[in-house]
Amino acid sequence: MIDEKIVGILDDRIETIKSKNGTLILVGPIQLPVNLEGETHTFKWYCWLPCKDLVHTKGGCKNKERTEFLIEQLSASNLAEKQQSSALVYGDFAGSPDALIRMHSICHTGDIFGSKRCDCGFQLHQSMKMITSHGAGALFYLANHEGRGIGLFSKAMAYILQEKGYDTVEANLELGFKDDVRSYEEALLVLAHLRSKPVTLITNNPRKLSALKASGMNVEDRVPLWGDISEFNRKYLETKVNRSGHFAEELTIP
Repeated sequence: MIDEKIVGILDDRIETIKSKNGTLILVGPIQLPVNLEGETHTFKWYCWLPCKDLVHTKGGCKNKERTEFLIEQLSASNLAEKQQSSALVYGDFAGSPDALIRMHSICHTGDIFGSKRCDCGFQLHQSMKMITSHGAGALFYLANHEGRGIGLFSKAMAYILQEKGYDTVEANLELGFKDDVRSYEEALLVLAHLRSKPVTLITNNPRKLSALKASGMNVEDRVPLWGDISEFNRKYLETKVNRSGHFAEELTIP
């Protein structure tokens, strides 16, 4: 028997988002104070879960009252073995005339360990600084995007090939993957749920820009995000431009 008090506490922070491919469960907002270079900025944190990731999903998420059903399934669904994405929202994201957004693909090695084989860790923290300086925005942290969608273990194997001279695109292809298999569908559903006004996308990637526009979002502008260029990621960045078609403005590779 689920405690009604617990259901009442959680129910106010849980929403469902319908799509043609199913239902997303959105939890938030949750106050999240974040340290950015010695200064504390408070974000509103959201996390979402496809309903299909729960153990019992026959008939969707309407088997029982939504929140009670969700609580019943959490401990049995082993979500720690899966990946969930989330968003950090700053300022008046829904109401501000303009807002910056970043669709950031998880990078275990760059974001957590600070690897300089890529520029991901720099882009993560720099985009958060850009959002707070702007006054309104959101960073979407996409947990199923590791290695451009191939997963962490496959990324480790791709790194071995890269150490033998293969570039990032070639390594993914040699392992049987496409160059980039990332999907932005869920993140765009959450974005549309949280904001309907124009957004400015922080990216160097034309595929992200195209996905946003194709979803019907009002994309007002795009701003580049290059930096932390070194001998360790030179080939990686050159491949982004020469093989993956990334916008090259403001990029100078020493």
